[in-house]
Amino acid sequence: MQIPSSMTVVEISSHGGPEVLKPATASVPQPGPGQILIRIAYAGVNRPDALQRAGNYAPPPDASPLPGLEAAGHVAAVGEGVTRWAVGDAVTALLPGGGYAEYAVTQADHALPVPAGMSMDRAAALCETFFTVWTNVFMRGGLKAGEKFLVHGGSSGIGTIAIQLAVLRGARVFATAGSADKCKACTDLGAEAAFNYRDVDFVKAMKDQGGADLILDMVGGSYIPRNLDALANDGRLVQIAFLQGSTVELNMTQIMTRRLTVTGSTLRPQSHAAKAAIARALEAEVWPHLAAGRIGPVMDSEFALEDAAKAHARMESSVHIGKIVLKVA
Repeated sequence: MQIPSSMTVVEISSHGGPEVLKPATASVPQPGPGQILIRIAYAGVNRPDALQRAGNYAPPPDASPLPGLEAAGHVAAVGEGVTRWAVGDAVTALLPGGGYAEYAVTQADHALPVPAGMSMDRAAALCETFFTVWTNVFMRGGLKAGEKFLVHGGSSGIGTIAIQLAVLRGARVFATAGSADKCKACTDLGAEAAFNYRDVDFVKAMKDQGGADLILDMVGGSYIPRNLDALANDGRLVQIAFLQGSTVELNMTQIMTRRLTVTGSTLRPQSHAAKAAIARALEAEVWPHLAAGRIGPVMDSEFALEDAAKAHARMESSVHIGKIVLKVA
């Protein structure tokens, strides 16, 4: 595979709104030991990209300053010590950054094979969401068959995957979303019920079910104390983002008296080894279901790489259902 010296990228020209995303030219990165270089076909668009663009989510010191945390494409080169992948292999990968580009480097063990029969656009929509959901719902949240699971933002990229994986593993799934169409999308994926947060009190709705055993929340702010109220005794709240803010006043008494657990995580700062362990678990536990077509990403829309600003505008309008991707090659 012939690798050029330069490539087209979309960079963050300054911190601000979607309009600061600008096409540019950059040098093609080179894979180091244990790394692979991917010629990107499609890149996923995610909320952390928008946070980075706004200046609220700095990349790790050793990562590309370009946005983009997941992509699918073909291996263009392998670094020293890489034995699993060969040039030409079709992969989907979690990236430390740099996905809004024609080429990106990542750790070889953060890549997974494109599931059999899956198109590249759908493959590009896998890693950021599946790694996040697997870590927080199952590894940290410990969701088990028969438990009641509430996911906020059920029609988002994260939400649609969380619903499918929880249903697959035998949980009773509930969701919140902001419109009738979005609620229908949640129930179509297997949620037992979806509550339009504009006119339904999810706390009362979950209390009517006996309380949630696990809640996955990306809203934060005023939702945090309400989430605690909506939990069953011994319930767990897993926080993965704060669209409404991360600072809130809480009375901790009920956490003690009702034996509640509050936890959460972010994916990007975790170690290479931690991400590799998540990848291995996903390949063993989830990838066979993707290949069999039992589950899969819900696709909202596709934009050209140079139209990344339009993709961000759509994501931040919150009208989308499922995943947004950029077509690169």
